Amino acid sequence: METLKEIIKAHIDYRKQLFKLAKSDIIKTYKGAALGWAWALIKPAIQIFVFWFAFTIGLRHGKPVEGYPYFLWLIAGMIPWFYMRDTITGGAASLRRYTYLVTKIKYPICTIPTFVSMSLFLVHMGLLTIVILIYIGFGYMPDIYYLQLPFYMFLMFMFFTTWGLFASVLSAMSRDFLNLVKSLTTALFWLSGILYNAQEIKPLILRKILMFNPITLITNGYRDCFVYKEWFWENPIELRNYVIVLTVMAILAVWAYKKLKKDVPDVL
Repeated sequence: METLKEIIKAHIDYRKQLFKLAKSDIIKTYKGAALGWAWALIKPAIQIFVFWFAFTIGLRHGKPVEGYPYFLWLIAGMIPWFYMRDTITGGAASLRRYTYLVTKIKYPICTIPTFVSMSLFLVHMGLLTIVILIYIGFGYMPDIYYLQLPFYMFLMFMFFTTWGLFASVLSAMSRDFLNLVKSLTTALFWLSGILYNAQEIKPLILRKILMFNPITLITNGYRDCFVYKEWFWENPIELRNYVIVLTVMAILAVWAYKKLKKDVPDVL
């Protein structure tokens, strides 16, 4: 409990620095590139086009969903995935990326994954705005279901920032763990219902297991806002699963931080 209080206090005390470092992290990411910030849009656009082309033109499986073109259904799930993917790997690598904050400056290491997650979240907000404009361009105006987008964004930020704390200290202690995380990212993409509707998975036992995957839960939530038009309280089992998984992740994060925080500066 004391460790949790320490983490919360550090975030409160350094809240101003968190925003400054989040902004700095974005600048650092795109600094030196000729197109600069444009890469934040170009990279996702290329990936979305590839999958749209493969499924719609190549495999011819890109059928409309709930009356929406497959392209719109696809981007509704891909946009949160880009944030989750980058936070899974970026959060894990955050302490190694900002070694100087750990070894040369007396800065609370528990907040480093947080400002990395914040910088990626700012990019996500920009991409989400573009998605909404694309929907409008296709003739689908924002409706009342869009009001729950901030709710799903909050759930996403909370879980993957917590993951970042857990994974960052383990990755600082072992490069093997960081390599493992990077290797599993592709598997998570294909296993999490980004390109298909996880609610239609058979057999039932696999679907129930998949509903404990936070990536699946968030992806479904975004599509409920944009396509399926369902409220979050209509899926109480998914919300229950999210609370369980977040609780477990928070316990693991606090445990890992408590056990390894003193050793991290020595190994970096």
